[in-house]
Amino acid sequence: MVIDAINQSVNLTPQQIQALANRQFGIGFDQLLLVETSKIADFKYRIFNADGSEVSQCGNGARCFARFVYEQKLSSKREISVETASGIITPKLEEHDLVTVDMGAPKFAPADIPFIADATATSYKLDIGEESVTIAALSMGNPHAVQIVENVDSAPVERMGRQIELHPRFPQRVNAGFMQIMDSHHIKLRVFERGSGETLACGTGACAAVVAGIVWGRLVSPVSVKARGGELQIAWQGGNSAVMMTGPAVSVFTGSITLPIEN
Repeated sequence: MVIDAINQSVNLTPQQIQALANRQFGIGFDQLLLVETSKIADFKYRIFNADGSEVSQCGNGARCFARFVYEQKLSSKREISVETASGIITPKLEEHDLVTVDMGAPKFAPADIPFIADATATSYKLDIGEESVTIAALSMGNPHAVQIVENVDSAPVERMGRQIELHPRFPQRVNAGFMQIMDSHHIKLRVFERGSGETLACGTGACAAVVAGIVWGRLVSPVSVKARGGELQIAWQGGNSAVMMTGPAVSVFTGSITLPIEN
């Protein structure tokens, strides 16, 4: 859900966001995006999860953001600069409803994620109850914990995803990714997002999974990521290079709603 906060005043409480996110009594969404003015870019972009918490980045949201400002004639540019809480991103409208976003370089230092660890590593052991899983921990503007599973359809996403999201080694919670590697250029992915639960797709989660797979030597750029909500193309050349994400963004409907609304 995207709101024009340039031409109107928007000041939502967490309770109002939760009510708007309700799929039975509200509008229904995984993330709420606010389009605001910026002093350092074309626009400023704020992101709220369905539970009302504010986060720094949302890859799928970035593509929706670009489509919205163009279709609502807030900008005539097909490539815009957007200020986010984690830095500047540059979505670009392509042909066939595709949008490419420069998602910036991944961050691996534990303090940058944030993640509690003695030193930076390509993988970590994470204790989940009586189980221990191997994860990659990194930030794509928000924190991600990625693990490889044999089959995403039978993976314990709901149970383990919630435990990983709230794990004490992630002081700001974390998005839990479950990646099935089909071959070096194709993966399937499910993501349990902090503040929203499992979603049909997660752009930063797709970026994080591909980066982890490349670092582990299991994937080769570019990589097609198949989520339950669609497919993304992710490219990363390693090191401090930016992760490039390409995928669709299509408007479903526009409308208005009167606030306040109650849970």
